[in-house]
Amino acid sequence: MELDAKRHLEFALKYLMEGKSLTDKDPAQASEKLYKVAEEVVKALTVHFNLSDIIKRVDERGRWTATELEKAVLRISEKLGEWFFDSWDKAWALHVWGFHEAKFDSEDVRRRLPAIERIVLEAQKIICG
Repeated sequence: MELDAKRHLEFALKYLMEGKSLTDKDPAQASEKLYKVAEEVVKALTVHFNLSDIIKRVDERGRWTATELEKAVLRISEKLGEWFFDSWDKAWALHVWGFHEAKFDSEDVRRRLPAIERIVLEAQKIICG
């Protein structure tokens, strides 16, 4: 299980670098990469904290859905604090308004970047020590 958490964290770091590099060139793609950072962190922390009921539903379905991600965020926020929930909301805004609706410009993406960076840094501390 812990190897899975680290693998998700590695993906998060990869997406973070890609998203940051695209912020000025392609805000829509940057938005989606930065959302993926948050998604991978949620998956990593779900595994790390062994949120077994969520993991079971994901395993049964064979994939993550927005429902499992949201439930995981709520549970992780109980452990880490409201800032995690707020960061997820910023990531979700990037996903919906930045990527799907393509309404965010570089400034909108950049404004949300610190929250995305924080969840990665905090997850690294928790998972890697």
